[in-house]
Amino acid sequence: MSANISKSIKSQAKPGRTLAILALVLVAFSALAFIQNDKVKLGLDLRGGTSVTLQPRVAKGGTVSSADIAQAVAIIRQRVNAYGVAESQVTAQGTGNNQQIVISVPGATGTSIVDQVGQTAELRFRQVLAVGAGNSKTTSTSSTSTSTVVVPPKGSKATPTPTPTKAAVLTPTYPTGVTAALDAKFAALDCTKAANRQGGNIDDPNSPIIACNRDGSAKYILGPAEVVGTDIASASANLDQTNGNGWMVLLNFKSAGTKKFAAITTRVVKLASPQNQVAVVLDGLVVTSPAIQSAITAGNAQITGNFTQADATTLADQLKYGALPLAFDRGDVEQVSPTLGSNQLHDGLLAGLIGLLLVVVYSILYYRGLGVVSVGSLTIAGGITYLLFILLGKWIGFSLSLAGIAGAIVSIGITADSFIVYFERLRDEVRDGRSLRTAVDTGWTRAKRTIIVADSVSLIAAALLYFFAVGDVRGFAATLGLTTFVDLFVVFFFTKPLVTLLSRLHFYASGHRFSGFSAASLGVVTRKDVA
Repeated sequence: MSANISKSIKSQAKPGRTLAILALVLVAFSALAFIQNDKVKLGLDLRGGTSVTLQPRVAKGGTVSSADIAQAVAIIRQRVNAYGVAESQVTAQGTGNNQQIVISVPGATGTSIVDQVGQTAELRFRQVLAVGAGNSKTTSTSSTSTSTVVVPPKGSKATPTPTPTKAAVLTPTYPTGVTAALDAKFAALDCTKAANRQGGNIDDPNSPIIACNRDGSAKYILGPAEVVGTDIASASANLDQTNGNGWMVLLNFKSAGTKKFAAITTRVVKLASPQNQVAVVLDGLVVTSPAIQSAITAGNAQITGNFTQADATTLADQLKYGALPLAFDRGDVEQVSPTLGSNQLHDGLLAGLIGLLLVVVYSILYYRGLGVVSVGSLTIAGGITYLLFILLGKWIGFSLSLAGIAGAIVSIGITADSFIVYFERLRDEVRDGRSLRTAVDTGWTRAKRTIIVADSVSLIAAALLYFFAVGDVRGFAATLGLTTFVDLFVVFFFTKPLVTLLSRLHFYASGHRFSGFSAASLGVVTRKDVA
């Protein structure tokens, strides 16, 4: 018995230092929130936002299948979610060729987000066959050849005897792989006109194409695609600090893509310029066309092109989640009013406040002096959660919807469960005859396992909801998971250290009738009670 007690006392942490760490965290979070000077961002259902319609681009006589629309909705939803839990909605409307995709995003950022997520992101690696200025008229070079021409004698009235002579003729010579038909298309395309640099066209990967670069300074004749977007295993945005090329996108190819990329680079490295170049074509526009210095067989590549961090991140996300099966034109842009409004927001907050007050009243009536700990735990947890809502709204676009508020209200019960489990374990130890200071640690050793297991169940449920659900349910899951982490932090860095400090006070250690540790509070039967 004495050995266990001494071991327990020896294992006591320094509560003052732990509470000091908590205070530093709160000060840091508060300072960041103050510097950002921002508020909690509300979701689409509470503050409205922007709705943008995407209209499929259909060739004359073509059709739009429901399967293509469903695939496009899934890809766009993944891309939107990559910007954070913003409670966005991506839905399909209409039938047949009248089908549309509607993207609704909280706030006024919908247009810019659609510009980034609504691109087809068709990636091709094509060999450069010819290149010229943005308004070049031909790729050919002229060579001189001779042909026989019959010329009649001068001044002769009789039937002349034909006299053969030789005449020089200019014959166009095209680069290898370029035909007269391709050269004619090359001449007809003027890349200096912005209308010809819109991109978004889904080309035939098995045929040569004529393409502009993004700024219109050059145009290309490109061979068939030899590596396509589906050959990519992963994509990420990185800053090239070694060569000073700015932001770039790193690609890792699948097994088949590695072989294809090795084949094209091995072939073109032996050719003269510009046919030793491989163009990276995205949505019909050339992003970059580097000359291949040596064969690349390791299964990775990089795309450079004077990217900003946002451009590189967007391109990486587009390639990561796949290309849209259709090209889209942006349609109407409308402002969406809140679907629930301020009344529902007030009702939700009022419900949360009532639940919080009931928990506080119950804690004080039942646990007496220990109720101070429960009230403090709930206050600290609420403060940290509020600051995280502000910071995450700035950092990852987190928006709080009514479903998210429901998740925050549920977290009140999770936090209450944690300190109730600890308090009851602590009171059991005191009933068994241990002193309060000893019971604080022995009770905690046993209670923390239960607390960790219970919170782990909540985290697993939140994770499953987040990854397998869509829309508002994801917001509920994100808030539930976040507040569960906060509960674990608070119970370890506030609840336990505060109880340790209180156990050293005579008011609690002596079992005062208002401390929560009196005989009556603990339900201990004395001899006087029996008499």
